[in-house]
Amino acid sequence: MNTFFVAGMGVALLIELLLVSKKNKSESDNILTIWMFLILVHLFLFYISFTEDIYTLPWLLGVEQPLPLLHGVFLYFYVAILTDQAPKNRKSLLLHFMPTIAIYTYLLATFFVLPEEQKIEIYRTQGAGFELYNTLKWYAIALSGVLYVTWSIILLKKHQQNISDRFSDVEQLNLRWLQLLTFGLGGIWFLVIFFGGDPLIFSGAVVFIFLIGFFGVRQANIFAESAPNEQKEKYQKSGLSEEASEELHQRLRRFMTEDAVYKQSDLSINDLASRLGVHPNYLSQVINQKEQKNFYDFVNAYRVEEFKRLISLQKNRQYTLLSLAHDCGFSSKTSFNRFFKKATGQTPSEYVSSFTGQKPQPE
Repeated sequence: MNTFFVAGMGVALLIELLLVSKKNKSESDNILTIWMFLILVHLFLFYISFTEDIYTLPWLLGVEQPLPLLHGVFLYFYVAILTDQAPKNRKSLLLHFMPTIAIYTYLLATFFVLPEEQKIEIYRTQGAGFELYNTLKWYAIALSGVLYVTWSIILLKKHQQNISDRFSDVEQLNLRWLQLLTFGLGGIWFLVIFFGGDPLIFSGAVVFIFLIGFFGVRQANIFAESAPNEQKEKYQKSGLSEEASEELHQRLRRFMTEDAVYKQSDLSINDLASRLGVHPNYLSQVINQKEQKNFYDFVNAYRVEEFKRLISLQKNRQYTLLSLAHDCGFSSKTSFNRFFKKATGQTPSEYVSSFTGQKPQPE
């Protein structure tokens, strides 16, 4: 078990060094750097408590007490900033640290001032004399975990919709790694609330560190493009006149038909706006209002129509459905099958069999 915890600290230290040495760090990178340092310190304090080496360093006793309250806070900060949903007034984020500050203030007045021998005795007796404090702290930690994990999940769901307004291939921009981060921390709180026991909880924390190392550090901030706000409020303030909107809509439709830009699998609204020479927000407004679709649905509708055209040609029957889908701009079988059925009510093979008479193939 000791080796497992040491390995976790080693991975956390390596991640921290990589983050600190990373050039041109984004704001989300800075949050992850601070959070990883906090995790490393927390795991170290648990380890020396687990081995009882902390009793040779009694001035560290109590330092770890409020730290669990901070992990949910940093998860929320990380998700909110990475998905461009953090408050514009960053100073308001400081309010999230108030519970931690309150606990440290209480400990400064009641525990940290005690003689070393007395602090050691309190720890050896599982907090004798601090029973009410321990109970309130446990409830605060449990509530913090549930609140911030739920909040982060809500932000991820909202952002999933936002990227559908900006990108034509959500498969390439999925948030599975960030979802794993959120649910991974949620799993630790599950252990805290329903099982307890520091070794089990911190074993989960070590696994969580591995998740951060595998999924978090290697992710670029691909969502740095400004995500749209509520469409109705934004468009009410738009400077795009109805005449200009109609003209842009016509240009957009001609461009999609004549240049077939939808065949670019990673096409984003910024790419398309650049080619049309307009601001992405104006283009998003036109697509939402004139087509009654988000960008993802708008582009993939063209891809579906192109697939229908290709499969209707006898010469293309020699190719697989997936190869034709790739030619139309779909990047994966999953995204092709899902959107095709959404658009037509049939799977691709069912659609093909409807006019060829061939038995539908498994998707």
